[in-house]
Parts: sequence; C-alpha cells; structure tokens
Amino acid sequence: MSLAPIVRRVLGDSPFAEIGEPALAVADERWRTVAVGGDLGHVQWSGSGTADSRWTGHRIGVYEQDGLRCQHLVRSRYPVRSLAFHPVLSLLAVGTGQYDGGYSFEGELLLIHLDSGDVVSALQYPREVLGVEWRSETALHLVLAPCDDWENPEAHEQGHAVVVARSDWRAVGQGTIGAQELAAPAEPVVQPEHSAEARRILADLAASAGRQWSVRRRVWAVEGTEDGRVLAALDGVLAESWLPSGDLQWVVEDEEGGRQLVLASDGASVWTNAERRSRRKGRRWETSAPRLARIAVDTGQVLETLSPGVFTVLVAVDHRTILRPLDGRRKRPERLLMFDLDGPVDGPEVSHFDLFNHPFAVRRASRPYILVGTDPDKPHRDKWVTALDADGTLRRLFPHSWVPGEHHFGGSAVEIGQSLVCAGAVHHGQGLQPGGAYVVRRSLNGSVQWQYRTDHPATALDTDGDTVYVAYNSGALIALDANDGSVRWHTELKVDGAPTTALSLAVAPQGHLLIGTVDGRILECPPRP
Repeated sequence: MSLAPIVRRVLGDSPFAEIGEPALAVADERWRTVAVGGDLGHVQWSGSGTADSRWTGHRIGVYEQDGLRCQHLVRSRYPVRSLAFHPVLSLLAVGTGQYDGGYSFEGELLLIHLDSGDVVSALQYPREVLGVEWRSETALHLVLAPCDDWENPEAHEQGHAVVVARSDWRAVGQGTIGAQELAAPAEPVVQPEHSAEARRILADLAASAGRQWSVRRRVWAVEGTEDGRVLAALDGVLAESWLPSGDLQWVVEDEEGGRQLVLASDGASVWTNAERRSRRKGRRWETSAPRLARIAVDTGQVLETLSPGVFTVLVAVDHRTILRPLDGRRKRPERLLMFDLDGPVDGPEVSHFDLFNHPFAVRRASRPYILVGTDPDKPHRDKWVTALDADGTLRRLFPHSWVPGEHHFGGSAVEIGQSLVCAGAVHHGQGLQPGGAYVVRRSLNGSVQWQYRTDHPATALDTDGDTVYVAYNSGALIALDANDGSVRWHTELKVDGAPTTALSLAVAPQGHLLIGTVDGRILECPPRP
C-alpha cells in the first residue's frame, strides 16, 4: 500500500535545505526564481559504507525568491558546474560533471522544464560540461572538458567552447546532441569558484524573507528520550538536544560531527563518537585525535571523554562501554576495548574491520553483537554474527550469509525477541544489482524467518516489536510486518512536497518515528501515514 507521508513536525529546518552545501546559485528576475546547485555528501562514514551504493548527493533546486518554496528538486549523477535560465522559455540549462579519478571527464547537459519538472539529458555521450550560457533564444554556448587526459597533462586546465543551436529547445530530446556538434579545438579555461557567491545569494534571499540560512547536513543518528526530547548527531555537531516544545536546548559542536548515539545505562546521558578523516596540510596528511564522549542529556555537559588511541565504532553500552578499533593502516586482528568503572580492559580479539563488510549496529540489543571474519588473512570472508557474553568472550551464533555463493555486506540491525532483523547488500563485481539489497529476520540459530529484497540499500531501521520500519537511500520509507516480512505500507519521504532521504531512524518511546535526513532535518512522523 502506497501512502502519502505525514510529517507532524520538522526540527532543524532552514531555507534551501534540500541542496546541502551550495556550489553555485543563479537568480532569474523574470520568474522571481533562483536555481541552486549543491551537494548533500555521501551516505557513508568510516564505520559503515553499505548504504552509499547507487547513491548520489548532487542536487539542483529551483526556488521561489519571495516565499523560498522549493518548486523543483532534481538529482544529478555528477556535481553541478554551471546554471543558466533560458532568456524566454521556462527552461533551465545545467552543466554537470567531474573527473573520474583515472582517465575520463564525465558529465551531462541537463535541460529542466520548469513548467512540468521534466528533465532531459541532452548529450549523446557523457561529457563534463563546465559552462552553459544562452547567447540567444536558439543558441546555447557550452564549454566542455576534454574527453580524457590520455597523454595530455594540460587537460585539467583546458576546455572546448562550442555553440549548439536549436530552433525550439523545448523539443530537444534525450541524447540528441551528438559528438560532431561538440567538436572544437582545446583552449585554456579558468574554472572559477562560485560557492562563496552562492552562499551570499542564499543568505541575502533568506534575510529578505525574514529567515536565517545556514547549512545543516546528514543527521547520522537520532534518538528519542522518555521525557520527549530528541537527540541527534550530524555533520559539525557531536550531539544536540531538542526539547518537546521544538526548541533547540543545547549543542556540542565538533569539527567533523557525530556519527553514533547510544543512550547510556544511567538513563541520563548519551555516548557519541565523532568521525575523523585524514586531511592534507601542506605535503602531509593529518588526522585529529579521536573523540568519544558521554554527554549529560539535561545540560549538554561533556561528562567524560575516552581516549582509545584509534578511531573506533561504538558497539554497545551496558555496564561497560565497548569499542571496536577501526585502524585502517593495520590489516590485522584487533582487540575490543571495554571501558568500565575500573578503566579500560582489553576485550577478545576480533578481525580487522572494513566499512562494507563489518558494520553491524544493532538497535535494542540485549547484549553486544559483532560481525567477525574468521579468516585472519581475509577477514571479509566467512563472517559470523557473534555475541559478547558477560564473561567477555565471543560466541559464534550463525554465518552472516545464508545464501550459498553470495557474499553479503553488513548494515543496520535490530533485535526482536530471540531474533535479529538485519539489513545489508549482496556484493557484485559490477556494483549493486537489482534485488541485491535485503532485510532479513533470522533466529539466533541462523534460520531465516523471512526476507525482503529491494534494489536500493537501507540506510537505517528500527522496530516497535510489531512493525519493522526501514529507510532506503532511494528516499523510500517502508513498514514491514515483523512476523512475516510483508509490506504494510510504503511511501516516498517528502517535506513540503520536496523529496528527501532518511539517513537515520528511531522509534521514540512515545511511539512516533524520528527520522534524520541527509539534508540536516529531523522529522517527527506517526507510525502509520
């Protein structure tokens, strides 16, 4: 059953949220609109990468200048390089593209019909389109990157300038601009940076509408408390708290931002950890020190900070805080780190972690669950779901893959009674295949109770015991019967009519859904649309 979503409340909302970090913006005074190209980022971090398959965070948004309402939102396969409104027609030309990292410059010329929302990819073959400019009603000036940099070290500073003419650009179809029309000698091209100007334009438009604009992106974790507060971890924020009134209570900032939230056993604090990526400084790569903290829910005070020495995944919290090291420089087994009242204790040895094979964050867990490879030299193979017993030993429960010949990547999970509902994806050499993403319910002896297959990977899931709620990187939100896996309802997630994608999901103690989106918002929704 397909249903329209009901969003009761939006926390962290701001103008132009849908496009993420803006790359460029162009205003059209005739129609009182503004087109914005931006990037929401990837949906993977050092602790989990499965959900990034078949995902693109590049967006083109067309907004009303006066009300700031999003009229159109278009996904792009490539970063947005240039934007131009047609001088007469209700048409927007968009140049997109990027270097693939090894050989080719790929991209598209998109024509967005602003009256209908239809999108046409006009080039016959992929080409990075660096610039678009309407010279007249019929002539479109394009600057294209070279096809590749084979034996041409100057290709990254060059472009091919051409003019493509059509008597009626509304009639241009898919792939109808061929290579011959784009032939032109290479010449030096300067590629200006537009992001600062785009930010100024958006801030000014928001101020004119009596609102403030700032970039919020990727709510990686969201949790509800018994007293109705909402906790979140997102880019640039280690953790934040929203009161039941909808007011922002406190914020703990961080240079990268939090990626996990786990309520502590005391019921009054929350554990969170921050992403730490290497950054180039001069000729060297540097990584900031890991940050894992326990924060008081009432005040936002950092009560304690752990120093594991390496970046870690927060596995579980009971009377101990359990961390799994993610030291990518060492391809050998590691030991779990267990912190209790007496200080750190070395836990059992586990296989080397990678962000595709070993993510296994289990919500509502009665004990810590860990996905472990049994071959020390090839830890991605023969993975087992294991449980950490009270005496600190790991006990194998069942093999992670239940289908002979299929290699499964890890993902989100939730415990229901004596079973686990797990999301993941089937590895394929050519990328995620149709039906290659799954949600499966398995007893703790490994038997499969049901499975549900889709084309896009899940970003998050949770349950109220009766229904399993699953968010996908396609923007879908699906409710499955916990007993048999049948679909109770599904919907495409939207805010004020514009599509969005859930990155995190939690069933609050009060029964409603909390959804953290890729564009920095937190949605409160009823359990049934």
